[in-house]
Amino acid sequence: MERFQKVFGRTQGVVIGMHHVGALPGTPKYHNGTPLRTIVDAAVKEAVIYAKAGVDSIMCENMHDVPYLNRHCGPEVISAMTIVCHEVRRACGLPVGIQILAGNNEAAVAVCKAADLQYARCEGFVFGHMADEGLMNSDAGTLLRYRKSIDADHVLVLTDIKKKHSAHAITADVNIGDTAHAAEFFLSDGVIVTGVATGAAADVNEFKNVKSHTKLPVLIGSGVTSANLKDYISANGLIVGSYFKKGGSWEEPVDYDTVKNFMDQVKALRSATPKL
Repeated sequence: MERFQKVFGRTQGVVIGMHHVGALPGTPKYHNGTPLRTIVDAAVKEAVIYAKAGVDSIMCENMHDVPYLNRHCGPEVISAMTIVCHEVRRACGLPVGIQILAGNNEAAVAVCKAADLQYARCEGFVFGHMADEGLMNSDAGTLLRYRKSIDADHVLVLTDIKKKHSAHAITADVNIGDTAHAAEFFLSDGVIVTGVATGAAADVNEFKNVKSHTKLPVLIGSGVTSANLKDYISANGLIVGSYFKKGGSWEEPVDYDTVKNFMDQVKALRSATPKL
């Protein structure tokens, strides 16, 4: 928990606003001829809005790069994400993290090292699962050895467990609490609980189960809104994307008023909720 506190300045209700980076060169939805500067400028614009509205941190994700590759992406994507994240970090003055889809966790840690980011969101850390992209095996051992090899132990590895957009039949006999315990044993810096898909709320009972099985920071990774915030405010972190966008769609731009009103509600609940 000390490492989490050092990065975010608090251990309860940290709000991480998602920026979904525009489609990058080489991916199917990229519009040929679009300057990378256009994509960077859009990211910086959203980062400034997020910072002004009062979020605690910003995470950048290449969500427009569908369909994703399984634990792989081209060097053009990694280099573009490095530039985007560096400029976002410089513009907002907040802790910044990254996720590179799908499951390209080593690349995410490398970008953190190069762009001076504080954390990476990593899927498939413990236990295998069947993702949209196919079978994804656990990578905790190789990932943390890679982090060590590039002198990036300061980068937090926050790990999804029983993650969204995936089937978990092959680990049906391992409940989410036991999965969290395994992630802790394998040296995760925090675990992320999600619903079944982007924008879907996490099961409150699963959240409580995870909290009871690990001493790690527990973050909610999807579906948090003003309407259900009270159910999750005791989490160490809240990763919010779709709800902060116009019309509640992750593909749309960030809506300042929605973020600001949400943050006002968070601050009030933080004051009223016992510290964990």
